[in-house]
Parts: sequence; C-alpha cells; structure tokens
Amino acid sequence: MESTSVKIVLVAACALVDADGRVLLAQRPPGKAMAGLWEFPGGKIEAGEKPEQSLIRELKEELNIDVKEDCLAPLTFASHSYPDFHLLMPLFICRRWQGTVTALEGQQLTWVKPNRLRDYEMPPADVPLVSHLMALL
Repeated sequence: MESTSVKIVLVAACALVDADGRVLLAQRPPGKAMAGLWEFPGGKIEAGEKPEQSLIRELKEELNIDVKEDCLAPLTFASHSYPDFHLLMPLFICRRWQGTVTALEGQQLTWVKPNRLRDYEMPPADVPLVSHLMALL
C-alpha cells in the first residue's frame, strides 16, 4: 500500500446569525485564493489555539466584533480535499456578539436569509455546510 502525506489545514468558521435570522457571508478579496467567492467568516487555527479561540481572534481582526467563547456553538464541520491540501473546518454558530460588524480587511459583507445561501458562489468546502444551516434556521 502506497502512503502519501497530505497536508491538513485546520480552519474555524462561524455562521453569525442576526436577530432577523440572516447569516453573514464575506466575499474573499482580490489577491486571495478563490477571490470573489463567498464564505463564512473565520480563519486558520494557529498552533496552540482551540478553534473557539481562533474564531474570537479572527472575528475581532476581520469584523471588529467581540465574541465570548460560550456564545460559539459547534454545528457541523467540513472535510474537503483540495489539490494541494486537505481542509478540516469546524463550523460554529453565533447569535450574540458585542460591537457592529464592520469589514476591516476590505472584504464585501452581506446578510443572507438561509434559503438564499445557495445563491452565493462558495468555495467547495463551504457548500455542504449550507444544508446544515438551512435545517437549523
């Protein structure tokens, strides 16, 4: 049996849900891989970080909001093979945060009703997460 080494990339993502039941999507900015596609906010989990800690940091850096760890509830995860790595991405849901969602990295943001999430082109790893959100919301 041939063994091949696959790079595993750990990324945490968050479905922020507002009072109207809409979910926040962020558009990947020009110059990034998969630019123009819509995704759930989040980012790479750094060495020594729990996924929740990663999200708290990333949501502050990207959206200028403060999230408490007990407001992050795990919902589902994505496991997706890209050509040069395998992505493992837990998706958390969050309904409570402090501050106003603001795009700090030049990304476009939009609040989307769950039944309209499929109208937005997403990276392949994010696509299967939509049905879980639609079932919940």
